[in-house]
Amino acid sequence: MNTESNADRWYALRVRTRWEASTANLLSGKGYQTFLPTFRTAKRWGGGTGDLTAPLFPGYLFCQFDSHNRLPVLVTPGVIAVVGRGRIPVPVEDSEIEAIQVMVSSGLQTEPWPYLEIGQRVRIEGGALSGLEGILASFKGSCRIVVSVSLLQRSVALEIDRSRVSPIESVRTALLPARGVQLLLKEAVA
Repeated sequence: MNTESNADRWYALRVRTRWEASTANLLSGKGYQTFLPTFRTAKRWGGGTGDLTAPLFPGYLFCQFDSHNRLPVLVTPGVIAVVGRGRIPVPVEDSEIEAIQVMVSSGLQTEPWPYLEIGQRVRIEGGALSGLEGILASFKGSCRIVVSVSLLQRSVALEIDRSRVSPIESVRTALLPARGVQLLLKEAVA
Protein backbone atom coordinates (compact mmCIF):
# COMPACT_ATOMS: atom_id res chain seq x y z
CA MET A 1 0.00 0.00 0.00
CA ASN A 2 1.26 3.44 -0.87
CA THR A 3 1.34 6.11 1.83
CA GLU A 4 1.33 9.85 1.13
CA SER A 5 4.77 11.45 1.48
CA ASN A 6 6.60 14.55 0.35
CA ALA A 7 8.29 12.49 -2.39
CA ASP A 8 4.92 11.64 -4.02
CA ARG A 9 4.54 13.55 -7.28
CA TRP A 10 2.17 13.28 -10.22
CA TYR A 11 3.49 11.21 -13.12
CA ALA A 12 1.97 10.43 -16.51
CA LEU A 13 1.62 6.72 -17.17
CA ARG A 14 1.52 5.30 -20.70
CA VAL A 15 -1.20 2.64 -20.62
CA ARG A 16 -2.76 0.26 -23.09
CA THR A 17 -5.35 1.93 -25.31
CA ARG A 18 -8.90 1.58 -23.93
CA TRP A 19 -7.47 0.29 -20.60
CA GLU A 20 -7.26 3.74 -19.02
CA ALA A 21 -10.25 3.37 -16.67
CA SER A 22 -9.55 -0.22 -15.61
CA THR A 23 -5.88 0.56 -14.97
CA ALA A 24 -6.87 3.62 -12.91
CA ASN A 25 -9.21 1.41 -10.84
CA LEU A 26 -6.46 -1.18 -10.28
CA LEU A 27 -3.99 1.49 -9.15
CA SER A 28 -6.61 3.06 -6.85
CA GLY A 29 -7.15 -0.41 -5.37
CA LYS A 30 -3.43 -0.51 -4.57
CA GLY A 31 -3.79 2.78 -2.66
CA TYR A 32 -2.47 5.19 -5.28
CA GLN A 33 -4.17 8.45 -6.14
CA THR A 34 -5.04 8.49 -9.84
CA PHE A 35 -6.48 11.07 -12.18
CA LEU A 36 -8.08 10.14 -15.49
CA PRO A 37 -9.47 13.31 -17.10
CA THR A 38 -12.41 12.55 -19.39
CA PHE A 39 -14.81 14.42 -21.63
CA ARG A 40 -18.31 13.74 -23.01
CA THR A 41 -18.69 13.24 -26.73
CA ALA A 42 -21.49 12.21 -29.07
CA LYS A 43 -20.72 9.00 -30.92
CA ARG A 44 -22.60 7.44 -33.83
CA TRP A 45 -22.93 3.68 -34.14
CA GLY A 46 -25.57 1.23 -35.32
CA GLY A 47 -27.67 3.92 -36.97
CA GLY A 48 -28.06 5.95 -33.78
CA THR A 49 -26.13 8.31 -31.58
CA GLY A 50 -25.23 8.21 -27.94
CA ASP A 51 -23.12 10.03 -25.38
CA LEU A 52 -19.77 8.50 -24.58
CA THR A 53 -17.18 9.35 -21.95
CA ALA A 54 -13.65 9.22 -23.37
CA PRO A 55 -10.19 10.06 -21.98
CA LEU A 56 -8.89 13.57 -22.71
CA PHE A 57 -5.44 11.99 -23.19
CA PRO A 58 -6.02 8.58 -24.83
CA GLY A 59 -3.39 6.06 -23.77
CA TYR A 60 -2.37 8.04 -20.67
CA LEU A 61 -3.43 8.47 -17.07
CA PHE A 62 -1.92 10.37 -14.15
CA CYS A 63 -0.82 8.73 -10.92
CA GLN A 64 0.74 10.12 -7.75
CA PHE A 65 3.60 8.04 -6.33
CA ASP A 66 7.23 8.04 -5.18
CA SER A 67 9.39 7.49 -8.28
CA HIS A 68 11.94 5.54 -6.22
CA ASN A 69 9.24 2.96 -5.46
CA ARG A 70 7.60 2.63 -8.90
CA LEU A 71 7.73 -1.15 -9.38
CA PRO A 72 4.22 -1.76 -7.95
CA VAL A 73 2.90 0.80 -10.45
CA LEU A 74 4.80 -0.69 -13.39
CA VAL A 75 3.57 -4.26 -12.76
CA THR A 76 -0.07 -3.16 -12.73
CA PRO A 77 -1.97 -4.66 -15.70
CA GLY A 78 -2.36 -2.08 -18.46
CA VAL A 79 0.66 0.05 -17.48
CA ILE A 80 3.26 0.23 -20.25
CA ALA A 81 5.68 2.80 -18.81
CA VAL A 82 6.13 5.94 -16.74
CA VAL A 83 6.60 8.90 -19.08
CA GLY A 84 10.06 10.42 -18.76
CA ARG A 85 13.44 10.87 -20.36
CA GLY A 86 14.82 7.46 -21.13
CA ARG A 87 14.25 5.39 -18.00
CA ILE A 88 14.10 8.38 -15.67
CA PRO A 89 10.51 9.36 -14.76
CA VAL A 90 9.75 13.06 -15.11
CA PRO A 91 6.93 14.43 -12.92
CA VAL A 92 4.12 16.48 -14.39
CA GLU A 93 4.06 20.05 -13.10
CA ASP A 94 1.60 20.42 -10.19
CA SER A 95 0.18 23.59 -11.79
CA GLU A 96 -0.63 21.65 -15.00
CA ILE A 97 -2.41 18.86 -13.08
CA GLU A 98 -4.33 21.42 -11.02
CA ALA A 99 -5.36 23.33 -14.15
CA ILE A 100 -6.68 20.15 -15.82
CA GLN A 101 -8.51 19.15 -12.61
CA VAL A 102 -10.19 22.57 -12.44
CA MET A 103 -11.21 22.39 -16.11
CA VAL A 104 -12.67 18.89 -15.79
CA SER A 105 -14.49 19.58 -12.51
CA SER A 106 -15.94 22.88 -13.82
CA GLY A 107 -18.66 21.05 -15.73
CA LEU A 108 -17.87 23.05 -18.86
CA GLN A 109 -17.31 21.26 -22.18
CA THR A 110 -13.69 20.14 -22.58
CA GLU A 111 -12.12 18.36 -25.54
CA PRO A 112 -8.69 17.19 -26.69
CA TRP A 113 -6.73 19.81 -28.63
CA PRO A 114 -3.49 19.69 -30.65
CA TYR A 115 -0.44 20.86 -28.72
CA LEU A 116 0.73 24.22 -30.06
CA GLU A 117 3.95 26.02 -29.15
CA ILE A 118 5.01 29.57 -29.90
CA GLY A 119 7.35 29.40 -32.89
CA GLN A 120 5.59 26.42 -34.46
CA ARG A 121 4.43 26.36 -38.10
CA VAL A 122 0.63 26.35 -38.18
CA ARG A 123 -2.20 26.39 -40.73
CA ILE A 124 -5.47 28.29 -40.36
CA GLU A 125 -8.52 26.00 -40.53
CA GLY A 126 -11.81 27.49 -41.71
CA GLY A 127 -12.96 30.98 -42.51
CA ALA A 128 -11.70 33.45 -45.10
CA LEU A 129 -8.06 32.65 -44.28
CA SER A 130 -8.42 28.87 -44.51
CA GLY A 131 -5.19 27.19 -45.64
CA LEU A 132 -2.95 30.14 -44.78
CA GLU A 133 0.32 28.96 -43.21
CA GLY A 134 2.69 30.83 -40.92
CA ILE A 135 4.48 30.84 -37.57
CA LEU A 136 2.53 31.05 -34.28
CA ALA A 137 3.67 34.07 -32.25
CA SER A 138 2.58 35.76 -29.05
CA PHE A 139 2.33 39.51 -28.51
CA LYS A 140 0.83 41.18 -25.43
CA GLY A 141 -1.00 37.98 -24.49
CA SER A 142 -2.69 37.38 -27.83
CA CYS A 143 -1.79 34.85 -30.52
CA ARG A 144 -0.72 35.95 -33.95
CA ILE A 145 0.20 34.14 -37.12
CA VAL A 146 3.27 35.55 -38.84
CA VAL A 147 3.75 35.18 -42.61
CA SER A 148 7.17 36.06 -44.00
CA VAL A 149 8.55 36.93 -47.41
CA SER A 150 12.10 35.52 -47.24
CA LEU A 151 13.38 37.41 -50.27
CA LEU A 152 12.34 40.76 -48.79
CA GLN A 153 13.21 39.71 -45.23
CA ARG A 154 9.90 41.17 -44.08
CA SER A 155 6.95 39.71 -42.18
CA VAL A 156 3.28 40.43 -41.65
CA ALA A 157 1.43 39.49 -38.44
CA LEU A 158 -2.28 38.85 -38.03
CA GLU A 159 -4.07 38.35 -34.71
CA ILE A 160 -5.82 34.98 -34.78
CA ASP A 161 -7.98 32.89 -32.47
CA ARG A 162 -5.76 30.00 -31.36
CA SER A 163 -8.65 27.57 -31.85
CA ARG A 164 -8.57 28.24 -35.61
CA VAL A 165 -5.01 26.98 -36.14
CA SER A 166 -3.59 23.48 -36.37
CA PRO A 167 0.05 22.38 -36.25
CA ILE A 168 1.87 21.57 -39.48
CA GLU A 169 5.01 19.99 -38.00
CA SER A 170 6.83 19.51 -34.73
CA VAL A 171 8.45 22.66 -33.36
CA ARG A 172 11.72 20.77 -32.85
CA THR A 173 11.77 19.77 -36.52
CA ALA A 174 10.76 23.26 -37.61
CA LEU A 175 13.63 24.89 -35.72
CA LEU A 176 16.29 22.63 -37.25
CA PRO A 177 17.05 23.10 -40.93
CA ALA A 178 17.24 19.91 -42.99
CA ARG A 179 21.05 20.10 -43.08
CA GLY A 180 21.14 20.34 -39.25
CA VAL A 181 19.04 17.18 -38.93
CA GLN A 182 21.40 15.34 -41.32
CA LEU A 183 24.43 16.43 -39.27
CA LEU A 184 22.80 15.34 -36.03
CA LEU A 185 21.97 11.94 -37.52
CA LYS A 186 25.50 11.56 -38.90
CA GLU A 187 27.00 12.35 -35.45
CA ALA A 188 24.61 9.93 -33.72
CA VAL A 189 25.57 7.08 -36.07
CA ALA A 190 29.32 7.74 -35.83
